[in-house]
Amino acid sequence: MFEDAIQQLIGQLSRLPGIGPKGAQRIAFHLLDAPPEDVAALVEAIATAKRTVHFCRVCFNLTEDEVCRYCRDQRRDRSQICVVEESKDVVAIERTREYQGLYHVLGGSISPIDNRGPGDLHIRELVQRLDDGAVTEIILATNPNTEGEVTATYLGRLLAPLGLIVSRLASGLPVGGDLEYADEITLGRAFAGRRAAGGQN
Repeated sequence: MFEDAIQQLIGQLSRLPGIGPKGAQRIAFHLLDAPPEDVAALVEAIATAKRTVHFCRVCFNLTEDEVCRYCRDQRRDRSQICVVEESKDVVAIERTREYQGLYHVLGGSISPIDNRGPGDLHIRELVQRLDDGAVTEIILATNPNTEGEVTATYLGRLLAPLGLIVSRLASGLPVGGDLEYADEITLGRAFAGRRAAGGQN
C-alpha cells in the first residue's frame, strides 16, 4: 500500500504500547510532514534517554544517576517502602503528594501466561533491603488487575513472617485498571485508606 520505507516506519510505530495500525499511520505521516530539525530532535532525545537512563541500584526506578532522587532524598520516610510494578507507577503516586516514603520497582508482575514468575522480578532485592530493620511498613501498590493481585498476594505471604506491617492500597482504584491512568484524587484516597495484606488483621 505504501512505499517500503513508510511501511517499515508504520510497522515499527505500531509495536509501541497503545499504538494501533491507524495511530501508527497518523504518527508516521506527522513525522514525515514535520521539519527535519524536529525529527532530529526526537531521534536524539530517544537515543540520549536510551544511552543515559538505567535502573537505580537500590530501588530499580529509572534514573540517570547510580541512585535515584527518591533514594537519595534524606527527607523521605525510610520506615516505609511502596512496592510498584513499573517506574511509571512511581510518577503516578508522586503526583498525589500523599506519600513521602521510599519505593521499590519490581519490574513487572507475576504472570504465568507470560512465563513471568517471582524469580523474574526484583523480589529478592526487596527482601535484602529489609535486613537492617529500618523499614517497618511495606505498601503493596501493584495494579488492581489479576496479575497485580497475584503479585500482591505472593508478596504479602512472603513478607508477613518478617513482622512488618504489610498493607495494600484501598478501594478507589478500579479492578482491571492501571495506576498510570488513575487520577490524583482516586490514587490519593487509595493510599490514605490502604488495608492490611498477606492475611494480617
